[in-house]
Amino acid sequence: MKTDTVFKRAFNDALDLVSKFGDGEQLPSETILSARLEVSRTTVRKILAALAQQGLVAGSGRQRTLNSARGTALRPFPEAETVPMAELIEKRFMDWMLRDNARPGTAINELELARQFGVATTGIREFLNRFQRFGLIEKRPNAGWVFKGFTPSFALDLFEIREMFELRSARAFAALPENSSLWPKIEALREEHVSLLQDIEKRYHDFSDLDSRFHRLINAASVNRFIDGFYDVITAIFHYHYQWNKQDERARNEVAIREHLAYIEALASRDTARVEVACRVHLASAKTTLIRSTSG
Repeated sequence: MKTDTVFKRAFNDALDLVSKFGDGEQLPSETILSARLEVSRTTVRKILAALAQQGLVAGSGRQRTLNSARGTALRPFPEAETVPMAELIEKRFMDWMLRDNARPGTAINELELARQFGVATTGIREFLNRFQRFGLIEKRPNAGWVFKGFTPSFALDLFEIREMFELRSARAFAALPENSSLWPKIEALREEHVSLLQDIEKRYHDFSDLDSRFHRLINAASVNRFIDGFYDVITAIFHYHYQWNKQDERARNEVAIREHLAYIEALASRDTARVEVACRVHLASAKTTLIRSTSG
């Protein structure tokens, strides 16, 4: 089967989708599947061919039906294989910065990171170059890369852009049609939030990844190439840096989870005024944490 991340991500989504159908039930058309899975019809045909090869799907054209008994052995691709390389490098790099408690002056070695992450040095270099534009990382001749750190002024400028982007995206999310693929995704995230809240004492560190996925999903509602490209950098900088302040981390994460749940409820209500209030309340808490971390 094709090894690209788009195919593997869509294949996993297709497994989730067909699991909701009964044995012998007719599957949606290729056009509908293309919209539901957010991929081209060409990719849909490859997914259907793979499912048919495994016996999970029978028939052809508009007469494809589900053979659930034959699909019990099918397993989704590992998450690491469904994430674009740039996103994978970003996540591993930020996790590395958190673990090592990076501070201004921290040296960053391309070769060492490539070895740790199991990726090519070109991928590491491309990632670092994205951050260099913002003055956060500096390339020094014959000395590799150096993390330069944040200032309160930088943090405030950054937050102003983030707030502008997310408010726009939140409004767009609330206006999505009922058949948008983002609704079941945010419902799944809501369930993850509830589960984490129930076990917050032991799992509060898990909020980092959940928070990142939540805000990325919100911003996916803004179909704007400039927001998409720029926001990747903003979320990475903002999200991971404010977490370096470990003071009251468990309490802060619990508050943020409850704010996320209120945010999700507001989005589901489709009430624009309610959405804006929930969004601003949560971003205000995040701003306080960010400023505190850059002033310490």
